[in-house]
Amino acid sequence: MVRLFVLLAAVQLILLVLALIGALSADRVRGMPRILWVLVILLVPLFGPLAYFLWGRPLPPPREGGRTRRTGPRPVSPDDDPDFLRSMDTEQSRRDRELLDKWERELKNDDG
Repeated sequence: MVRLFVLLAAVQLILLVLALIGALSADRVRGMPRILWVLVILLVPLFGPLAYFLWGRPLPPPREGGRTRRTGPRPVSPDDDPDFLRSMDTEQSRRDRELLDKWERELKNDDG
């Protein structure tokens, strides 16, 4: 019985500390002002920290652009990403490609 009491007291203490750290270090909190959350966490044993974790913690930031266009996995490297490759297709890269093609043709003509 004493072990159970010690275990519950330790769990309550850990929840209290984690909730306080979360409430004091978060940029924003939900539901109430930060100072009220700190008071609830400190003054309402067990249920204060649980309430903060359920209703006070900030939501994760929304994903950029809302829903994503892609349904499959994201490309791992830039050369697998068609959007990146399209953005690289600039006028300078076209001129570079034309110059490279010209050199390859000249080399072929010199060898043949």
